[in-house]
Amino acid sequence: MKKRSVLISYLGICLALSFMLACPAPGATEYSGVPARGTVTMVDLGAKSCVPCKLMDPILKRMGKRYAKKAAVVFIDIRYYPEEAARFRIRAIPTQIFFDARGNEVYRHEGFMREEKIIAQFEKMGVK
Repeated sequence: MKKRSVLISYLGICLALSFMLACPAPGATEYSGVPARGTVTMVDLGAKSCVPCKLMDPILKRMGKRYAKKAAVVFIDIRYYPEEAARFRIRAIPTQIFFDARGNEVYRHEGFMREEKIIAQFEKMGVK
């Protein structure tokens, strides 16, 4: 009986340690590297439950494919990452923010953004 309780305690400790190691450091999220340094970045902040955000989803997927290896296209669901909404000073969703290769904000748009307008902004920033 004693061996069994030791084994259960050991498994509990292993589970707790694996959880702690899998969790990001306090203040860090999977988006701490956004905007991507060295490349133009478009960040779309919204929520999967928001209607205009849902309409943006297929556009963002096309933009991600079109600009693969030329620019970064990132979607952040602020429902799950509210700290990112604060970091990027979001007032409405969806919000699209374009950053140059140095990480400087170049352009910001609130609301649904048409594909043609996204392409025009990338071209304006030198991304073909």
